[in-house]
Amino acid sequence: MPTYQLMEISNGLTGIRQTLKIMSKLVKKYKSAPAIRELALSLTGNLPQKDYLGEVRAIHYYVREEIRYIKDTKDVETIQSPIQTLRLKQGDCDDKSSLTAALLESIGHPTRFIAVGFRKGALSHVLVQTKIGKKWINVETTEPCELNWFPNRVKNFMLQHN
Repeated sequence: MPTYQLMEISNGLTGIRQTLKIMSKLVKKYKSAPAIRELALSLTGNLPQKDYLGEVRAIHYYVREEIRYIKDTKDVETIQSPIQTLRLKQGDCDDKSSLTAALLESIGHPTRFIAVGFRKGALSHVLVQTKIGKKWINVETTEPCELNWFPNRVKNFMLQHN
């Protein structure tokens, strides 16, 4: 079984939309996988009941610290399933985001993806947002940052609800 999938992805915003849709499908498929739910439960099992912010913080910390960031193959978009990312213990921003979203959704947290760009008209990074109460919280796992951090210099963005 391949550890990643090579895809024909369009360039530009069309390609970004395709990638985000694929990521959303992966989250829907894998959020109920036993390995994903069991990991989320083990990461949050010592927290008080209904400590939703603590649950998000625990999953954020795990993916940020235990899954190594690595770039895609030059000029090729690769997309791994959350299970593959867990097994390999590495992936790029879309892989880490898909794993994060699957873990969060496996224990009831709604998620969405936000693609961001640092140059006008270009999107080059993706992160997860999850909703606690009425507030969406950023869950960036490729930078050594705290929960709800958001990259500066963002020129544009695109949301994809899961």
